[in-house]
Amino acid sequence: MECGEKYNVIVEKVTNLGLGLARIDGFVVFIKDACTNDNLRIRITKITKKYANADIDEIIKPSPYRVKAFCPLQKVCGACQLQHIDYFHQLEIKHQIVKDAMKNIGGFDNLEIFEPVKSPQIKNYRHKIQYPVSQTKNSKRILAGYYKQSSHELVNIKYCPIQPEICDEIIEFIRNEAPKCNVTGYVEKNNNGELRHVVIRSSFYSKKNLIVLVVNSNEPSYGIVNLAKKIYENFELVAGVCVNFNTKKNNTILGEQTNCIIGEEYIEEKLSDKIFKIGAQTFFQVNPQSAENIFNYVKKYISENFDKPVVLDAYAGISAFGICVSDVAKSVVSIEENPKSVELAKETAINNKVDNIEINGGDAEEFFAKEMRKFDVIILDPPRKGCSLKSLDDAYRLCSDTIIYVSCNPATLARDLKYLCQKGCMVESIQPFDMFCHTYHIENVAVIKCP
Repeated sequence: MECGEKYNVIVEKVTNLGLGLARIDGFVVFIKDACTNDNLRIRITKITKKYANADIDEIIKPSPYRVKAFCPLQKVCGACQLQHIDYFHQLEIKHQIVKDAMKNIGGFDNLEIFEPVKSPQIKNYRHKIQYPVSQTKNSKRILAGYYKQSSHELVNIKYCPIQPEICDEIIEFIRNEAPKCNVTGYVEKNNNGELRHVVIRSSFYSKKNLIVLVVNSNEPSYGIVNLAKKIYENFELVAGVCVNFNTKKNNTILGEQTNCIIGEEYIEEKLSDKIFKIGAQTFFQVNPQSAENIFNYVKKYISENFDKPVVLDAYAGISAFGICVSDVAKSVVSIEENPKSVELAKETAINNKVDNIEINGGDAEEFFAKEMRKFDVIILDPPRKGCSLKSLDDAYRLCSDTIIYVSCNPATLARDLKYLCQKGCMVESIQPFDMFCHTYHIENVAVIKCP
């Protein structure tokens, strides 16, 4: 086998990275933009000792699951890896991804993994966008979009069907108005230019939008302030425009400081009959309707299995889980390290008349180590990398009955569940939720019983 050679293959399945898997004389080949049961002519692009990569040269016979992508830039953009696959087969693929992770990483053979709960919306569902910004070398035209997959080549996206239409309108306005305000686009190669990213938080509940202009400086220029005011004045549904300062030469999108230039510095979102405030630097799920399904699932489980339990909400963000389940809990304790999130959580609790929640700021691992109270239910919602062993040890120590582990990464979830089971816990069930339609990502809620 050599690079450039062509072969006929049948795709066995789609992997956890959204690639088709086929075999040539038993040797594994991963194929971009493939679908289960595709009959393909492929061209080898890379060879390693264990596998090869390939592109599709010809679709000899398409899979019955293959559909036409509804976005013309799907192959170029790389953000929606599965958009060429029928949505219900996407759910089957994600179900298998979870099963494979639990078996191959966690060592679970007979774990009850329910079928994924589909997203209420499969278009216009993404309510947080983060567009890198640049500009052309000669014409100085502003570009904004997503990077091509595995590259830093920017795709100038003028229409994205997975986000609210108003986001496209706001981005196009910024493209046109930024040069008029003498605002330049960021050039990563030489760390020059002013506007690095545009971040939009869009509310499904109120339809309002919070705009964040990320700049390569420590204070807003006159041009940036002028651009912020123009955005606010031209869009009735823009609640406010903020400026975030980031001069670091890395891939971090937001810097530590954000100033509100005009309007409000947050939007409101509704989940499980509670109204939450979402700021520029606070974590909140990108798909509010799927998120509501998850919150209601957790709340229902607690209400049906406990009589007013004491709950710990860890890695709490704006304490969304804690506030949502407060109705069915005796008391809730939450811990979150982001000061802005803690501040908004406290405001949200007051505004929703939730008086049985204790909101703490600080590192979850440090909080666990010092905590001596026992909790009937512990909700863990860590970042993608999962929990540290120390955090898992302490969660096990503090839990008197059930850990509910919410994860966007099946691999780290499987790893952490394996560790907890080695300590004597038992995984009762896993319920996947499709939070990120047309991608290979899948959210999961695991229920773990502690001895």
